[in-house]
Amino acid sequence: MLQHAVDLNCDMGESFGAYRLGRDEEILKYVTSANIACGFHAGDPGTMRKTVALALKHGTEIGAHPGLPDLAGFGRREMQITPQEAYDICVYQIGALWSFVRSEGGKMQHVKPHGALYNMAAKSRELSGAIAEAVYKVDPELILFGLAGSELIQAGKRIGLRTASEVFADRTYQQDGSLTSRRLPDSLITDDEQAVRQVIRMVKESKVLSQQEIDIPIEAQTVCIHGDGSHALEFARDIRESLEKTGISVIAAKAVAR
Repeated sequence: MLQHAVDLNCDMGESFGAYRLGRDEEILKYVTSANIACGFHAGDPGTMRKTVALALKHGTEIGAHPGLPDLAGFGRREMQITPQEAYDICVYQIGALWSFVRSEGGKMQHVKPHGALYNMAAKSRELSGAIAEAVYKVDPELILFGLAGSELIQAGKRIGLRTASEVFADRTYQQDGSLTSRRLPDSLITDDEQAVRQVIRMVKESKVLSQQEIDIPIEAQTVCIHGDGSHALEFARDIRESLEKTGISVIAAKAVAR
């Protein structure tokens, strides 16, 4: 493995019906993995098909991005679901995207839960186990993306999946390794230079400074950037260039997952 290498992923395919969100085609030039919404929190069949085709055109690896059934809340509101329900909605959504990828002549690389489902699974052994089982039973060759150090990563390893520990460029961290809730102040990093510095340190030093001003250890195999911000395209370009200038190779998750 290269001394310093990381995957760069972005959530995509989040348009729905008449509503358009993100600049997917332009951002695909700079990322190595695309997490494509599967219709529950965002996206629709036509958007899924088009986004898959765009990712294949650009040579970007494709992953399913299953979320809670909450279009109005963009999948960011917690719901009381059982592990069985988590399993079912993940199998359903992974299968839907898998069909589009297969029909377009591609192969799916990974699965990354979205929003509240992702954050709930990061802390819950039961939910994370159900999601990992869903991924494994659909295709044990798929890579499971999860928050670095979380229950989701552990669940993937227990069941026999390769996992990619994910860090976030534009989010702040708490001293337990969790992301700062979007409901709290300063949960987002809006200064692009600060975000880039945070990522480079996470990749090269395996550390991140928490909001409590404490360095915490962190493993960075894939970096998430968000495609729906006002400067998303510029940030995608800048972070790709900055990583490479500091000697960090930007490569697809399949080359760095464990």
